Amino acid sequence: MASTEFGRTVRRWRDRASPEAAGLPGGGHRRAAGLRREELAMLAGISVDYVTRLEQGRATHPSEQVVEALGRALRLSGAEREHLFHVAGLVPPGQGTVPAYITPSVHRMLDRLTGAPVAVSDASWTLLLANPLYTALMGERQGRERNGAWRAFLGSGGRVRHTAQSRRALETAVVADLRAAVRRYPADRRLRQLIAELRANSDRFAELWDSGAVGRHEASRKTIDHPQVGTMTLDCDLLSVAGSDLRIMIYTAEPGTEDAERLELLAVLGTQTMVG
Repeated sequence: MASTEFGRTVRRWRDRASPEAAGLPGGGHRRAAGLRREELAMLAGISVDYVTRLEQGRATHPSEQVVEALGRALRLSGAEREHLFHVAGLVPPGQGTVPAYITPSVHRMLDRLTGAPVAVSDASWTLLLANPLYTALMGERQGRERNGAWRAFLGSGGRVRHTAQSRRALETAVVADLRAAVRRYPADRRLRQLIAELRANSDRFAELWDSGAVGRHEASRKTIDHPQVGTMTLDCDLLSVAGSDLRIMIYTAEPGTEDAERLELLAVLGTQTMVG
């Protein structure tokens, strides 16, 4: 089957995107200078098979979420992002929907934070972008697992240890975030679907939502059980980006500690895994 205009556009922009510009390690033997399909898939949080089928025209109706994720991974400008939506046969999300565009300045900031695990999420706590060290720390997250609210109430658990108190604080803060988001973005269909699913399938979420629970995220120390390097206790800070509602989560270790040594080791292991 001949490739579609959408598939050709993705392929053309993938070929021009260098690994270094996307925050990935360069070097090694490459047949082309651009991103490999598996690298684009990893950055966008979708499967390699789906990227292949889109480029080859065997998948022809990508969702808004997939188009948005590909645009972020390819670091498209605002005009290019709109074009990608149009060739996919979609209308770019407008006012009243949760912003998911990551500005070039935020991309540059993340590129410079290579020694710390960093992730960017939107106002609904959907993971938009994670640097390789964050992925090495927390593991690959795809599908529903990319949404932090869904993970908190319906997920199978992650690598972060929680006490009863920290669990309650996290759940209350997430519910408060979603309540604020639905007020700011009343036209966002995916956000309303997420809230409806959580209310229907989590008694704890429904209880907090209906009670009007109020909470907020605080800077904290988190203990993480990693399958390769062992247990680390890291500082976790949450930054906001003015005017965009993006949340940037950064993990750091106190210099000179075993936690810092383990984080440095993880950076080496993660890079070796990526190159391999």
